[in-house]
Amino acid sequence: MKDLVSKIVALAKRRGIVFQNSEIYGGVQGFYDYGPIGSLMKLNWKNLWWTDNVVNRADVVGIDGSIITHPTVWQASGHVKNFGDILVECKNCHKRFRPDLIDNAKKCPECGGQFTDARSYNILFKTEIGVIEGEKMRAYLRGEACQNIYLNFKNVVDSSRVKIPFGIAQIGKAFRNEITPKNFLYRTREFEQWDIQYFVEATQMDKWYDYWKQQRMDWYQGLFNSKADLRFRQHLKDELAFYAKKAFDIEYNAPWGWAEMEGIHWRADYDLTQHSKFSGKDLSYLDQTTNKKYIPHIVETSGGVDRSFFFLLLDAYQEQTMDNGETRIYLKINPKIAAYKVAVFPLASNKPELVDTASNIYQTLQKSFSVDFDDSSNIGKKYRRQDEIGTPWCLVVDFQTLDDQTVTLRHRDTTKQTRVKINSLSKWLTKNLSNF
Repeated sequence: MKDLVSKIVALAKRRGIVFQNSEIYGGVQGFYDYGPIGSLMKLNWKNLWWTDNVVNRADVVGIDGSIITHPTVWQASGHVKNFGDILVECKNCHKRFRPDLIDNAKKCPECGGQFTDARSYNILFKTEIGVIEGEKMRAYLRGEACQNIYLNFKNVVDSSRVKIPFGIAQIGKAFRNEITPKNFLYRTREFEQWDIQYFVEATQMDKWYDYWKQQRMDWYQGLFNSKADLRFRQHLKDELAFYAKKAFDIEYNAPWGWAEMEGIHWRADYDLTQHSKFSGKDLSYLDQTTNKKYIPHIVETSGGVDRSFFFLLLDAYQEQTMDNGETRIYLKINPKIAAYKVAVFPLASNKPELVDTASNIYQTLQKSFSVDFDDSSNIGKKYRRQDEIGTPWCLVVDFQTLDDQTVTLRHRDTTKQTRVKINSLSKWLTKNLSNF
């Protein structure tokens, strides 16, 4: 669908998934806020990554680093000198553009003016530390989250029982003053990244690089509906950093073309070597078994939380023409990511006996599951609302419930209904959730 992105944007606002930041003031390009539903979905998305990559692994530990670091960090990493976009500026309206995003046009697409020669613009966000004018220290909002991992490598080794090979993981905010934010959550100025920096002995790099490359693809394929819309793209030689032997992106087939979701990078010993050089601190690792001391090499997996969440929405969006000619919209999203696992309704909101029974079921299920309760409007509107946010099951308390203590459970994807005993609901939901 060519207009799929606009449909997702409209759905995201309508159902409280994502809002434009500062919308009442006209908005700020490249910044978004997650609403009541979206914040739950994004939290589930991050928790799923954290559980699979940290909690369930003995060889990966986590940290949570600061957004602002010592400014020398960004000199050591090369961001102050090299982190930027190649841009042209219109001599008339002074707007700037990346040449590749305007098909290398010779004139400004806004006003028709002539361009300056292309040059590099640094996209780090600058800030200051201190309160006294003239004594403030220039600093930067981090342009990537992973630098905190390198800065804390020695702290983690000294304070933990980790032994190479091992990884350090982090989910955190990053900031890039993108000249052309675009495609909703895909290219923004404030975003979250999830990173694993996996430290290995140099001769083991090929083995662990191939392992993490496949591991990350398998993880995404297990959660997206369409595996065909995920692929690897190998970086060409002229794209590789000088220290990299290889690099691959996991890409999603977005409406505007294949787009990067996560990178698996061969970083060698560059990062720890640079920070050792600039800080004067020895960041080498001592192997207690062999008594060998060396700077570890690094396999990096670095993905965008927001852009992958956006791709999940694109992948999950479904339209179905019903028998009455109406179009049913639903998100076919994994229940592990859905904001609610089940929504509880009374069939009629003006019948106290149904509302009270539904409320009691809701309070019981709420102890074990993320549950929504809705006693407003008619049953069709209730279903429509839950379908559009991806709730996998809707539970309806009807008049039969009062007779036999069963409720109706309607499945989101098939709309098929089944009756389940109230006292079996927790067991039934646990079993069906585990099937995903």
